[in-house]
Amino acid sequence: MRFKYSARTKEGELQAGFVEAPTKESAIGILTGHELFILTLESEEKKSFLAGLPFFGERVSLHDLMVFTRQFATLLSAQVPLDRTFTTLFNQTRNPLLKRTVEEVRQDIDSGLALSQALEKYENVFSPFYVNMVRSAEITGRLEEAVSYLADYYERQATLSGKIKNSMTYPMVTIVLFLGVAGYLIVGVLPQIEDMFVSSGIKLPAFTHSLVVLGQFFTHWWFLVLFSIAALVFFFMDYFRSAEGKIVYDELIFRMPVFGKLFRYIAIAQFGESASILIKGGIPIAQALEITGDTIGNMIYGDALKSSAEDIRRGELLSQSLAKNQDLFPPLVSQMVAVGETTGRLDELLSKLSGFYSREVDETVGNLVELIQPALMIVIGGAVAGLFASILLPMFQFVSTL
Repeated sequence: MRFKYSARTKEGELQAGFVEAPTKESAIGILTGHELFILTLESEEKKSFLAGLPFFGERVSLHDLMVFTRQFATLLSAQVPLDRTFTTLFNQTRNPLLKRTVEEVRQDIDSGLALSQALEKYENVFSPFYVNMVRSAEITGRLEEAVSYLADYYERQATLSGKIKNSMTYPMVTIVLFLGVAGYLIVGVLPQIEDMFVSSGIKLPAFTHSLVVLGQFFTHWWFLVLFSIAALVFFFMDYFRSAEGKIVYDELIFRMPVFGKLFRYIAIAQFGESASILIKGGIPIAQALEITGDTIGNMIYGDALKSSAEDIRRGELLSQSLAKNQDLFPPLVSQMVAVGETTGRLDELLSKLSGFYSREVDETVGNLVELIQPALMIVIGGAVAGLFASILLPMFQFVSTL
């Protein structure tokens, strides 16, 4: 949600602006965390029913954030002042939520906030990973380099996401077309065949009769079927967005025969790249692991990385901590991390680890595409053959009685 606030700084300066937060309490926490004394705080927008449902409402996609960050890095490399940079970004941004956020960040910077403080107020757009990279760069004076790292990171994430989506496009289109054809045959064609056979006194085969009954059920109760499917979809999507549901979902994904390995490779590649960028930016290893755990998008790996952060604070090496959990981190991971710790080049070895598993992801996705297409053709071909057999067999029986 978006809240409008007015507050005073420790020095008594009046400050006004907007803050993005899921609840009013979260907004208060963000503002007080910046040492602001809140005078007024009120919600500026009313959330509609649809805005709370999956796929509805404003959001910033990975592609939108990637384009924004690349433009940000380009402007910084051109030595454009920060206020003019955000004015230019505002003019170039098309996403409504991101455009509004960019303008509010510019206002916050003009009012005296550091860039990282301004970005931190919009946690629904800029992740802790993003904010901490910027904060570290402000301390070390390498903002241009850090934003360039972020742009490269989000470009690779967008490329990986695009490959996975593209590999699933053909199977999904094929399945939808098959369901459409099957629905037309079951609801529109088979009932007419049944009427013809009933009038001729010929008994339908059991398989054909069962499809006719199914078609009649859909014809009379289609609204109940659609409502039930929609209710189940929203129930499971809402459940899988909860903390418990995310863990259950990740467990189910990892137990899948082929896709489980793919998603493990993706998580390890993201861990390697995120941790490498954070450590290279000057973030302590334990904190880098915690930030990576929050942004990796996988509860199981996130909990494992946070546990490793605690191990490091107790004096263990990262390689030793990762070696305890070989179900999530294969021996290669802990071995490469150990080499990085020994040579003092942990960030470089994590980057190489990410590159290795990114190539494994590419190869696995390619193999999946090659396997899915023929397997899908066999399955759908068999299903289509069964549907047409349910129509043709009764026709042959009818002709033979003439």
